[in-house]
Amino acid sequence: MLRIALLLSLSLAFLIWGALMPQPRPTPSGPNPSPNTPQYTSDGSLVFPTNYREWVYLSSGVDMNYNPAFQKMDHSMFDNVFVNPEAYKSFLQTGTWPDKTMLVLEVRMAADHASINKAGHFQTGDVMGLEIHVKDESRFSPGKWAFFGFADDKPATAFAKDMPCYSCHEQHGAVDTTFTQFYPTLIEIAKKKGTLSAAYMKEEAAGGKGQDAGSKKP
Repeated sequence: MLRIALLLSLSLAFLIWGALMPQPRPTPSGPNPSPNTPQYTSDGSLVFPTNYREWVYLSSGVDMNYNPAFQKMDHSMFDNVFVNPEAYKSFLQTGTWPDKTMLVLEVRMAADHASINKAGHFQTGDVMGLEIHVKDESRFSPGKWAFFGFADDKPATAFAKDMPCYSCHEQHGAVDTTFTQFYPTLIEIAKKKGTLSAAYMKEEAAGGKGQDAGSKKP
């Protein structure tokens, strides 16, 4: 009887000891990539980040366009820009974009008459286009950045390097070939951090001189 009680006591002690000991964590069988970093298919196409509307919203524009050929349209459009949270947090600290930055441009149709609205424009559910500007230093060299256009959420290939969007961003982008000048909360950070591009500062200086000259009375 005493022997059985002793065995039961020892068994209970081992069970308690085992429960208190730290348990080994399971080792993942494969990589678990973050949905907020660039993911590619085997042929190099970029996988569309379907959760982009959970990212950080940067800014919106109405009927903005840098190409004179598209100035005449019979409708208005909104441009909404989102960035992956990791890149945003890094920009707040450094004033520039880290590797693996993803900037999503979402173009939506604008409307002016619906419900109680009597003036101005609002965004509709019609997505007219989606583009992503990706910084991936090991994949896109030279230049570090690439543009992707999406007709839907299927993987897309990068725009050819001779497309005008590359040279336009290189010549006019405020920070690291991106149009940070249109992101009101970030352009001030870039100014304080001293990360504005030389081309942008030269362009701004020339524009400021032109405005000063135009404001002078004869």
